[in-house]
Amino acid sequence: MDKKAIGKRLVKLRAKRSQAEVCKVVGITQQALSAYETGLRMPRDEIKIKLANYYNRTVQYIFFS
Repeated sequence: MDKKAIGKRLVKLRAKRSQAEVCKVVGITQQALSAYETGLRMPRDEIKIKLANYYNRTVQYIFFS
């Protein structure tokens, strides 16, 4: 898994939504989302599923393609 590529994909999926909006729905902190989007950290599996559901994509598409 390329953390930087995953981070770019997450930013692209977020589009014009704010980090705060995404975080509120998914149930994570802005610091955590920022770390995922910059490629510093990878989310736990449970958070991967929540992000995939929020963005209406598969976990495979976001994190493994």
